[in-house]
Amino acid sequence: MLIDTHLHVIDRSALPYPWLSGVPDLDQDFLYETYAAEARRCGITTALHMEVDVDPAAMQAETDHIAAIARKPGSLIAGAIVSCRPEDDGFAAYLERQKADPFVKGFRRVLHVVADDVSEGALFRENIRRIGGSGLTFDLCTLPHQAGRVVALVDLAPDVQFVLDHCGVPDIRSDAFQPWKAGISEIARRPNVICKVSGVVAYADAETWTAQTLRPYIEHVIASFGWDRVVWGSDWPVCTLGGGLSTWVAATHAALSGSSEAERSKLLFANAQRLWSL
Repeated sequence: MLIDTHLHVIDRSALPYPWLSGVPDLDQDFLYETYAAEARRCGITTALHMEVDVDPAAMQAETDHIAAIARKPGSLIAGAIVSCRPEDDGFAAYLERQKADPFVKGFRRVLHVVADDVSEGALFRENIRRIGGSGLTFDLCTLPHQAGRVVALVDLAPDVQFVLDHCGVPDIRSDAFQPWKAGISEIARRPNVICKVSGVVAYADAETWTAQTLRPYIEHVIASFGWDRVVWGSDWPVCTLGGGLSTWVAATHAALSGSSEAERSKLLFANAQRLWSL
């Protein structure tokens, strides 16, 4: 069994994605049907949809669009991590609406696409604290140089379950292991953070990486967080920049060689089942 905690569906006929024009390799439709055909071949049985940074006016429309896909017979999608703007006055009311929807499993605000001080604002931090006790998670999508800001935010909201995306986005292509390693170790000291081993093929050299290239990063995350605080994700279609879904699944299994079946089960599906009640 394999639970994918990080699927993106891109449907430009349904939703506006302002950022796509700046990323030509992803500026096309990546539809659920395309993903599902390959995912089933890889052994993926369940998926959580991750928001795709749509235009803020379309945040609820994105959730509704994905929920409609999830209602189709046999759909792999079991819930959604939805977009949010904790820096806005309307967040409290938005949170209450999402809490009433069992399809919503958590929130994300991508922080490496905005000024660093956005997450330091008083309203942002107050609104993040509001999530505590709701059973909803908050995904952190940040770069290695932002590790200190991640720690500050996590420490201010100890009742919130945070999820660090993509192993903390290491710059594998440049072999920048040491600065990233120290940040991961410090973040992992916070018990209210789990780490998502997701899509790191996109951060390696697409032409030359091997499973052994990725292994030190995956192993450091697992050593730092422990087997009970890691989950797996594809980051499809971003993972296509580094080889694609099947390649990333194969690399994951290769990188986990030597671990026990019980350990692998925690990362590949059991922790996600527990965290999001899947």
